[in-house]
Amino acid sequence: QVQLVESGGGLVQAGGSLRLSCAASGRGFNIWRLGWNRQAPGKERESVASATRNGDITYVDSVKDRFTISGNFAKMTVDLQMNSLQPDDTAVYYCGALADGIGYWGQGIQVTVSS
Repeated sequence: QVQLVESGGGLVQAGGSLRLSCAASGRGFNIWRLGWNRQAPGKERESVASATRNGDITYVDSVKDRFTISGNFAKMTVDLQMNSLQPDDTAVYYCGALADGIGYWGQGIQVTVSS
């Protein structure tokens, strides 16, 4: 069983920055991928960024060149540095982990960007 706890959300003005952090805990598992999804009001959840143990990193097009994901598989942490935030980035952000073929999610953290 993997537990994920997110931190770092909040309210920021358009053009500002936030850094989300996530820590995984538990025993007896191997994490292959860490990442972040988000769900805006009235929209489906989407993958924002992910990083695999072998170094592959992906971003959704809308955040490329603005967001940076940093995964530390030894420490089982993953951060998301978000710059140049826009109101469309407002959403609940969820940390996720793929471990031994099973997906796990955190409780989610609110990010609100005001115009």
